Amino acid sequence: MTAAQPAPDSETAEVSPDEIKQLNKEAKKEAIFSSINKASKFLDAVGLSWVTPILMIAAGDSPKEQGKVLWNRLGVPILAVLIFLFAWAQLAPQVKTSLGAIPGPSQVWEQAQVLHADHVSETQKAKAFQDRQDARNDALIAAGRADQVKTREYTGKSTYYQQIWTSLQTVFFGFLIGTIIAAPLGIICGMSPVMNAAFNPIIQIFKPVSPLAWLPIVTMVVSATMVTTDGGMSKSFVTSAITVTLCSLWPTLINTAVGVASIDKDLVNVGKVLKLDAWTKVTKLVLPSALPLIFTGMRLSLGVGWMVLIAAEMLAQNPGLGKFVWDEFQNGSSQSLAKIMVAVLTIGIIGFILDRFMAALQTMFTHTTNR
Repeated sequence: MTAAQPAPDSETAEVSPDEIKQLNKEAKKEAIFSSINKASKFLDAVGLSWVTPILMIAAGDSPKEQGKVLWNRLGVPILAVLIFLFAWAQLAPQVKTSLGAIPGPSQVWEQAQVLHADHVSETQKAKAFQDRQDARNDALIAAGRADQVKTREYTGKSTYYQQIWTSLQTVFFGFLIGTIIAAPLGIICGMSPVMNAAFNPIIQIFKPVSPLAWLPIVTMVVSATMVTTDGGMSKSFVTSAITVTLCSLWPTLINTAVGVASIDKDLVNVGKVLKLDAWTKVTKLVLPSALPLIFTGMRLSLGVGWMVLIAAEMLAQNPGLGKFVWDEFQNGSSQSLAKIMVAVLTIGIIGFILDRFMAALQTMFTHTTNR
């Protein structure tokens, strides 16, 4: 009688090729899911959270579960927009104004196409002007009269897209100045209770001041200090930008001060033990801890600046979206109201894009997602 053979140890048992393939397949799927989850933070920040469930379904996740997520993130917003457009189309004709009925979505879209066509036409005119000028100058040079060569800028009307670009330049210029002022001042206030107590009354007094109150003061100061515009910036541009700065720097200042003041006390004690100098303390301890709140303040400041800009451009007559709205209001034509609605939607869409842009930067630099 032979002795019974011992059962094979599970740790030493051979794994079949099919099992190895299945394990590799599951490992690849887990790696793909992990990559999608990492990318989802950035997608959420830029307003594309609905892309994540689509990627998860394509990677092999449950279509039923991800379909519910996709419906909540994409289907519901689209349905809400469609309901809004339907209600707008039905109710707008019922409201009568001195310029006629409130335009519906179709009339607004029609004027958006008109504004685009005007831009194309004006661009062609500018190109034709430049071509004629170049041909004339080339002929003068060929004739040996290079001293008579002259270069002039095209002086046609600003198109709608050019006005959008001017507004973006103005708001970013004002926002940049505001950030340069607010962030260091916020760090100082957050690190020093004495400085915080000194600046707090000033912040609370000037924070709620309307741009309509700042604008006359800024206009007079700019007019007195800018005798010429040799620097390339017009007085109206500088006036609008400084008004944006004065109204938008407060959220960044306050959030920076709060973020710096609320850093972990253990980090502060470590800095004291290591006897770090002020610069090292700020760059290595304070800023990394306070960066999420600083970016939150910057997002709020950019949003406030974009809102303030429209009013500032209206009164300063800076050639941007605010001036476009004011000119159309003054024009009083039958299409003016629809063009103003185009500007309103443009302002809202750009404001959303600017907020998502700042949220994306916040995600990149702080590894946090703040919707």
